[in-house]
Amino acid sequence: MNNLAVVGIILGGLLAMFIGAGIRVIRPTHRGLVETFGKFTGFKEPGLCFVIPLIQRLERVNITERMMDVQSFEAITQERLNTQIDLVVFYKVKNDEKSIKSSVYAVDDFERQVVRIAQTTARNVIGKMSFEKVNSERNLLNTSLKKTLEIESESWGVEIVRVETKEITPPKEVQDSMNEVLMAENKKTSAINLATATETQADGAKRAKIKEAEGEKTAKILRAEGEAKYNELVSKSFKGKEIQLFKTLETIQTSLKDNAKIVITDKGISPQIILGDLPFKMKTVK
Repeated sequence: MNNLAVVGIILGGLLAMFIGAGIRVIRPTHRGLVETFGKFTGFKEPGLCFVIPLIQRLERVNITERMMDVQSFEAITQERLNTQIDLVVFYKVKNDEKSIKSSVYAVDDFERQVVRIAQTTARNVIGKMSFEKVNSERNLLNTSLKKTLEIESESWGVEIVRVETKEITPPKEVQDSMNEVLMAENKKTSAINLATATETQADGAKRAKIKEAEGEKTAKILRAEGEAKYNELVSKSFKGKEIQLFKTLETIQTSLKDNAKIVITDKGISPQIILGDLPFKMKTVK
């Protein structure tokens, strides 16, 4: 192997190393900014790209939604109560070349800037609200923080997705008072529920008795109407002596049910009710 071949192999190896050193891969969750000698010269989409080693560099920018935990800080309410506030900010870099460039070149560490603005804005908003309102209307605080952060971060190419208040901690003495009030309200609610249940039970028993009385009344009315209808039908079906005979048969039937003695005379049939378990007897009197 002559010297020319050796030189060719060496140059080929160096070229391969040079090309390999310049190959970059951009994931779908990122976009790329290419700088040449410190100056922006190109925007790169996801995929394979090449930068010139030692001359160019690739800055990858994450465009997915991310969460920023704002460290617990102190804020003073309208009634001068020192409260501890914990916030979470959800944000993302907008998916266009201008916004991605702004997130890198228009602000120095925009994440730290968002944290500082969130704390300052929260203190201003809470200072105009009572603790009760801050605690019960967290959505109002979250909305105010989001609007302010959107205005401040508009030039950074950053979108504030939402702001959430994780925790609002009042001073210990206030917390103790709130716990006592909560316990009193729970006892009051339990007493009201018990009274309501007792009243409902009493109403149910009352309605049941009313229904029972109405049922008995209806039954008596129906029985009376039935007897009246029955007598009316008998009166229409029999006349004169037939009616007298029918009534006599009814009397006999009733007497037999009452363990009676039957006496038949020339004046008719008349039952005689006697005491004791006497057998049924009939006697003809001339």
